[in-house]
Amino acid sequence: MSTGDHLNIQPSELKFPFELRKQSSCSMQLTNKTDQYVAFKVKTTNPKKYCVRPNNGIVSPDSACNVTVTMQAQKEAPPDMQCKDKFLIQSVIAPNGATAKDITPEMFNREDGKVIEEFKLRVIYIPANPPSPVPEGSEEGSSPRASAVEEGNQSASLSDAVTRSLVEPLEKSSSSEAWSLMSKLTEEKAFAIQQNQKLRQELEMMRREISKSQGGGGFSVMLVALIGLIGILFGYFIKKT
Repeated sequence: MSTGDHLNIQPSELKFPFELRKQSSCSMQLTNKTDQYVAFKVKTTNPKKYCVRPNNGIVSPDSACNVTVTMQAQKEAPPDMQCKDKFLIQSVIAPNGATAKDITPEMFNREDGKVIEEFKLRVIYIPANPPSPVPEGSEEGSSPRASAVEEGNQSASLSDAVTRSLVEPLEKSSSSEAWSLMSKLTEEKAFAIQQNQKLRQELEMMRREISKSQGGGGFSVMLVALIGLIGILFGYFIKKT
């Protein structure tokens, strides 16, 4: 608590729970110690960063006023979570019955022996989600080391599951391609065998017809060429199989 002739100010430091990209607020209470009306005004070294409501006002005798300070969402944290921002609270005796509408900048000028009290408050960042205390022992008596090992095993199991989910589709895809290739080769082999048998039958029929037409004589040049062509085709199909 900060105290003067006019006001008691609590707390003496402004502590903001700090979390990136989220607003944070804290409040302070100004208590009038006198039997007179006291005017106050709140200033800060970084006005674009903070919103103060109310930033000025009148505190009646033996009463208090709550002031809320809101810090805008921050995109990055300062080094070591140290903040250099400060607030200044000025107070002065006001006319009896004064209201916030009666406050003017001239009220806080140091002239004619007027007493202006000033209080400086520094800003402190605190973690928005402080870590929970580590229990001395669980119901099953497990140690923190055992918990860490268990978490590691769970992480490893999760990693294995992800790996299997990535590998299994690849294996299934490879098996499908191999099966398709085998089916295609089997069909080609069956076709080649069928054509081979057909050529043999045609060759045998041609031999018989030529043999009949020549009365058992020798083979003609055309027959030799035809047989050679059939042999080439026969060898081609054999190679395919």
